[in-house]
Amino acid sequence: MQNLLPEPPATRLPANDEADAALAAADDAGTDEAFASVAAGFPTFSAAWAELAARAFAQDQVVTAYAYARTGYHRGLDQLRRSGWKGHGPVPWSHEPNRGFLRCLYVLSRAADEIGEADEAARCAQFLRDCDPEAADALASN
Repeated sequence: MQNLLPEPPATRLPANDEADAALAAADDAGTDEAFASVAAGFPTFSAAWAELAARAFAQDQVVTAYAYARTGYHRGLDQLRRSGWKGHGPVPWSHEPNRGFLRCLYVLSRAADEIGEADEAARCAQFLRDCDPEAADALASN
């Protein structure tokens, strides 16, 4: 059966040049403290939370990674809604400002799996794939 309803338009989060510059400076510094400073200075900027989550996960700090990823995920949902997203539809990986949210969703799925939250892990993995299969593939290959 063919779906006769059109897919909603892709949601593209607005760029935040100031937060991007702060994140680049934190990347140059390379410390958790530098990334935490970006998250504190720009708490709605999911990319900072995604970086903190990924760093914590890589250091086997799974609960911390989960908390960072969940924060960035919820901040990203807020931004998506403000950008017209209605709870479904594409959130393209190709649009750079969307990547922080998508990275948070990916780490949240992995961290949930590690702490035994299999249902949440599966929901987050499916949500990521629903947002953009390219995002799921790109993040899984890293």
